[in-house]
Amino acid sequence: MLWTVFVILLVLWALGLATGATLNGFIHILLVIAIVVVLLRVIQGRQLA
Repeated sequence: MLWTVFVILLVLWALGLATGATLNGFIHILLVIAIVVVLLRVIQGRQLA
């Protein structure tokens, strides 16, 4: 589920860069949040293993 959200945000971010319509940076903020969440999940998963 998390990976799906991450991929969707990544695609929307890329489309925003391509068209220049990024909703005043909202897509960029969502992308940064998604990357932080993914990194936290990866780090936590490695600590538990």
